[in-house]
Amino acid sequence: MDLHGTDMRQKALTLLRQGMTNRAVAEHLDVPRGTVGWWRHEDRRRRGEIYELPTDCPRCTDRTFNHVAYAYLLGLYLGDGHIISKPKQHHLSIFCNAAQTGLIDAAEQAMRSVMPLPRTNRRQRQGCVEVKSFSQHWTCMFPQHGPGKKHERRIALEPWQQAIVDAHPWEFVRGLIHSDGCRANNWTTRIVGGEKKRYEYPRYWFTNVSDDIRQLYTDTLDRLGIEWRHCTRQGKPYNISVAKGNSVTLMDEHIGPKY
Repeated sequence: MDLHGTDMRQKALTLLRQGMTNRAVAEHLDVPRGTVGWWRHEDRRRRGEIYELPTDCPRCTDRTFNHVAYAYLLGLYLGDGHIISKPKQHHLSIFCNAAQTGLIDAAEQAMRSVMPLPRTNRRQRQGCVEVKSFSQHWTCMFPQHGPGKKHERRIALEPWQQAIVDAHPWEFVRGLIHSDGCRANNWTTRIVGGEKKRYEYPRYWFTNVSDDIRQLYTDTLDRLGIEWRHCTRQGKPYNISVAKGNSVTLMDEHIGPKY
């Protein structure tokens, strides 16, 4: 039984066919949004209309998109991101330190700059915030997605991704550092005037278990003229260090703090 009457249903369908959203029609007619959605579904079924979710995916629509934001988001994804892709659940997640509210904002803004249409939200987890954007098309933008952990499969950029990284290398490096890196102060001792004195210096660290992702990072540093070296700890070469003064200065100019 139609509790809202045939006239109300027809008014809703007329507005929907004119392009109004379910939410707008529901608010305009004071009808539950779920009811409006069901009316729209039944109307499409009767007319034989095949519904496709709207998308602004650049790979599927040839839409131009923000390459600077994408280079940064690519770095975040390769570091602390993953994609859930199931029949009824598709989203890109970037995990950020809960105390670094600026990084959380930057991650969400990058998602929206690359694809404005998908819904985004934030989920509080223990010690971190999961920034999520809901669209099955994130797999188009990040073809590195696949079963298993990133370090257990090959990670290589597609030619179009590499072209973006080549054009905006600092944004890519910034995304990698903001996800799996940091700037820290190290110290050592030197003999000055016959006395041992403590000496402190800044250093950038990048740590990732994937050999391929570390290679993408160091290859980009090479193109930028940044001096780096491997730091093996407990037999594991997962750490990349940038400690030379000129290189640290360049990193400071382009990376910016995680805050």
